[in-house]
Amino acid sequence: MSAPYHVVVVGSGSLARSVCCSVAGTGSGPLRVTVVARDERSADELAYLAGSRARLSGTPVLFDAAGADTGGDALEELLARTSPQLLVVCASSQSPWERTRRPSGWTDLIAGAGFGLTLPLQAEIAVRAARAVTDASPGTQVINACFPDSVNPLLRALGLPVLCGIGNAALVAASLGHALGVGPTPRLSVLAHHVHLHEPAEPAEEARAWLDGEPVTEVSRLLKRQRSTDREQLNLVTGHTAALLIASLAHGPALHTSVPGPHGLPGGYPVATDEGTLRLALPPGITERDAIDWNQRVGARDGVIVRDGRVSFTGPAMTAVAAHAPGLAKPFPATAIDEARAELKAVRDRLRRRAARGDREAPPSRPEEHPRPRLEEQWR
Repeated sequence: MSAPYHVVVVGSGSLARSVCCSVAGTGSGPLRVTVVARDERSADELAYLAGSRARLSGTPVLFDAAGADTGGDALEELLARTSPQLLVVCASSQSPWERTRRPSGWTDLIAGAGFGLTLPLQAEIAVRAARAVTDASPGTQVINACFPDSVNPLLRALGLPVLCGIGNAALVAASLGHALGVGPTPRLSVLAHHVHLHEPAEPAEEARAWLDGEPVTEVSRLLKRQRSTDREQLNLVTGHTAALLIASLAHGPALHTSVPGPHGLPGGYPVATDEGTLRLALPPGITERDAIDWNQRVGARDGVIVRDGRVSFTGPAMTAVAAHAPGLAKPFPATAIDEARAELKAVRDRLRRRAARGDREAPPSRPEEHPRPRLEEQWR
């Protein structure tokens, strides 16, 4: 008997929990899921929770856990030892929840500049994990959940493996499908970027959708329920879209959905899976070049563009880095991402010691009072 399809999930925060618990109830065929986090206790807790759900659901999905710091050799050693078919990165060194949980001058800067400002921080663990795959298990496919609309093009520019992302376009497609009364189906095609988690100021920059080949109208109205829902709760939907994708890649059947960053492309696209592969499934009349150009144009509102192997901050994000990290104000090569991250971390350390606007008291002034977040706190 062959070994079950093996998936490694990096992270144990709310997105990783949603992915694992949805995988536990998705009965496609035998799966082994290894949860990896810096805090092995948190990884083991998630493996227990998801494993219990799998047992109750009667699905052939087994969960185990491992402690590994992506900054060291442990992840690479695990990959070399187990050669998983799939690695899913659900951890980042910049939490999207920091603004509500630990507001500071740093979160004020992100709020004004745009989420794209955090690209070097979002990319840190994804880059390390993809490098580990390249060195230790080149047959492993990589799915990255951390700002994949821009991080995945960065991985591609670095020559690192990436199959696609999860969330963002997948969430928008699921929400439109719910509003239109259809599930994952080739009837529905959705082009959407991370920026479409919020309604754009200009209607012409809204996400695009087609049902049975015809453009869907009133997309903003159809997405109102998604956009008014607590962002962290939306992980319950995102995790399930990821589970359906994992199940399809592992055992079939074919799946029609949308994903961010397929094969390192910028933004999000309709795709189809077939026997473990993933391809674009664009609507009639839309070429791949059309879709890429559209994603780059609307995605500029996020504050960053990755194009032709270079990273460029745009709009308010460019103004922010010019003021706080001048070395990043001009486009820089993707190969300089480690240096960019170090410069941005210095800005973060400094601004975290400033009170957020409206706070009466400043946060602690000593850097050591802002400990490095645990892996499970780092993403979603």
